[in-house]
Amino acid sequence: MKKSISEKQLFNSTKERDLLGHIVKTSIRYKIWIAILLLFIVFGMYGYYRQIRYGLIVTAMRDYTSWGIYISNFVFFVAVSLVGSLFSSILKLNKNEWAKPLIRISEIIAVAAIICAAVIIIIDMGRPDRFIYVFKFGRIQSPIIWDVIIISTYLVISFILLYISLLPDIAICRDRLTAIPKWKKKLYKIAAINWSNQPEQVLIIKKIGRILGITVLPVAFAIHTVTSWLFATTWRPGWDSTNLGPYFVSGAFMVGAAVIIFAMYFVRKYLNLKSYITTTHFDHMGKLLVLLSLVYFYFNINEYLGPAFKMVGVEGEHITELFVGKYAPMYWLVQIFGLVLPIVFLLFKNLRKPVPIVIISSFVILGAWFKRFLIVIPSLQHPYLPIQGVDESYLHYIPTWEEWAITMASFASLLLIITILIKLFPVIPIQELESPIEETSIESKKLKNEIY
Repeated sequence: MKKSISEKQLFNSTKERDLLGHIVKTSIRYKIWIAILLLFIVFGMYGYYRQIRYGLIVTAMRDYTSWGIYISNFVFFVAVSLVGSLFSSILKLNKNEWAKPLIRISEIIAVAAIICAAVIIIIDMGRPDRFIYVFKFGRIQSPIIWDVIIISTYLVISFILLYISLLPDIAICRDRLTAIPKWKKKLYKIAAINWSNQPEQVLIIKKIGRILGITVLPVAFAIHTVTSWLFATTWRPGWDSTNLGPYFVSGAFMVGAAVIIFAMYFVRKYLNLKSYITTTHFDHMGKLLVLLSLVYFYFNINEYLGPAFKMVGVEGEHITELFVGKYAPMYWLVQIFGLVLPIVFLLFKNLRKPVPIVIISSFVILGAWFKRFLIVIPSLQHPYLPIQGVDESYLHYIPTWEEWAITMASFASLLLIITILIKLFPVIPIQELESPIEETSIESKKLKNEIY
């Protein structure tokens, strides 16, 4: 009987087998998962085809609600992408050793999320063929241009951070994986760019990693702050607030931590990494999620207390609609099940174990998406300068099937990018970036001085 590819592959150690085995072996479950994601993407592409052919009239967006769930998705994806900086910068530079197995997962999620955020903005445009005009005729006075610049910058930095951390492991895949298709061998050979773990290579890449780890932090804060300015500089109730910057940033860190917990659970389970992603990691992430949720809870109070206390004009109408109006059920479900209860539950150690914490994190993620829906839609339906004799359809917003199809496709695309990257590369570093020569040697010191 012909041996399978996975049986032909020989590994040098148990660690290699654990961390590289999923690259060699492709299960039927993986193929089914990819097929499901592609099905959603094809369905979304059909919806987008109809939007391109007939225009934005196929959506529920009108003169009042000119931003729909596309912008909600954009803000959500930008929030999720912030998890890369949380781990690559804050926890890594702070030398939290327990976070090391989670850094690459967070970097993969960050790259996938920011790609989807950039694409969903183009989808939101009625004439995507004119996107190039943003670069050709963009005005620096416009917050939209600020957002384009900062998103592009964050995408490049996130990609480089992921790539340089992968480089030593790509070289391992190039040198030690034999039972893989030819296209994979060629991919690893090209992507490894002649990496040989030489001392000078190690020192250079460590320096680049430290520089980018520091650089990505202000860029990460800026990307969500600038996104909040898109709202704050638009004259609508609920957005006229100086609190939006830290409010968006804190909410992004919260949902990012929840997404990491969600990813940890499935990576641990389906890649058999229980020895590397332990219950201790879930316990620490649970505590971190509580801290970030408390910070976000504080900014929520700041965001709504002022307008609710004054109840002036259109701001009062907006708050009334959120608290006791047609959006009240969604608003209170988000606040209670997506914020308050997760904080309470995660205070108990038994609920910071893998199964209960992933369920709690699911509610946090769902609450975060609906929260962004509430940030975008209700405000647009209460303009300061209402149109006289407005059509009844302008006063309501119920997304059409095309919008839902594109939304599902965008999330499927996020999961597809993450799945492919995890399939192609080790999700936990095999080799630490340490120089193979003695750091105390004269040659090493001289080399360091030349590079630094």
